[in-house]
Amino acid sequence: MTRTEKAGTEQTGIEKAGTEKATTEQTGEARVRGGRVAVIGALGLAAVALAAGPAFAKGDVSIKAPHTAQVGKTFTVTAQGDDDAADYVRVCLEGRAGASAWHQVTCGSVAGRGDGSAEAAARVKAERAGSPQYRAVVYVLLSPKDSHPVRERTSGVATVNVR
Repeated sequence: MTRTEKAGTEQTGIEKAGTEKATTEQTGEARVRGGRVAVIGALGLAAVALAAGPAFAKGDVSIKAPHTAQVGKTFTVTAQGDDDAADYVRVCLEGRAGASAWHQVTCGSVAGRGDGSAEAAARVKAERAGSPQYRAVVYVLLSPKDSHPVRERTSGVATVNVR
């Protein structure tokens, strides 16, 4: 048997080999425990992130128009919208007849953050029979006189059956 001296104790070669094996087993267990701790920590962090929820801006846009109108009569289309993350917003009404491109009918005034929702209204004369469509668009502005507004959201389409 070979004897080694380590820190004032004597171990035989067999004992030393057993100690190294035990150390390796302990290190493996520590790795497993460390991995478990990392996984549990990651799951905890993910749970906190999901509980906080994404920071999406909240806003809404709606449009109101009559379902039917008579040729030659005037009807009103109104829209309102807001965006909680924007300092200034403006709502515009767009319209089209048939499959043509959307064109801007009118825009409301600019509303600031504390002013509530922005509104727009248009009085439209039904000139011919058909089904004109209207939608509302919310624009976000950096200042009340911003010349480059950004389209934020668009409402669904409101169709008016003109007879």
